[in-house]
Amino acid sequence: MKLYTKLLFIAIFSLSFANAKEFVIDNTHTNVGFSIKHMMISNVKGNFNAYSGEIDFDTDKKVFNKLNAKIEAASIDTGIAKRDDHLKSADFFDVAKFKTIDFVMTSMKDGKINGKITMHGITKDIILDAKIHGLIKDFQGHLRVGFTLEGTLNRKDFGLGWNKILEGGGLTVGEEVHLVIDLEAIEL
Repeated sequence: MKLYTKLLFIAIFSLSFANAKEFVIDNTHTNVGFSIKHMMISNVKGNFNAYSGEIDFDTDKKVFNKLNAKIEAASIDTGIAKRDDHLKSADFFDVAKFKTIDFVMTSMKDGKINGKITMHGITKDIILDAKIHGLIKDFQGHLRVGFTLEGTLNRKDFGLGWNKILEGGGLTVGEEVHLVIDLEAIEL
């Protein structure tokens, strides 16, 4: 009877993931971006150019069973080399000591992805809005999925506290970071 129960459990478990497929990030059609206030009057935008991830996507239910990512902190790019060097320094990311920013999904429900993000050696919970743009077969017959993840975090929560007070009051660099990740992935 125990063997029958085990086989039944395995069959049910296997069926629940029958449409789950593993995908790999298409780096040429993906952008890991962010924006943050500068001097309280404008937004500075940037992105990270080196990243990898593990994606398990249920093509029928349109939900992620797994979404984990690793971003190379030293790949930060705001378009200004001097600013990027400052962001890589101990004032901000301290990339010599903290090489990656890691995200691990813990659950997905109602278009929200809950997860844990580790940055600068500190792990915090984060909620990302997920918008699935669709599934399509490419010209080579590979299945692709496109989606956007958006959310915010407070950089000070991760020990990224450098700032200067402006002459008229206010801060040089905002504390809230808006994340926008546009991702395209290909089925393995």
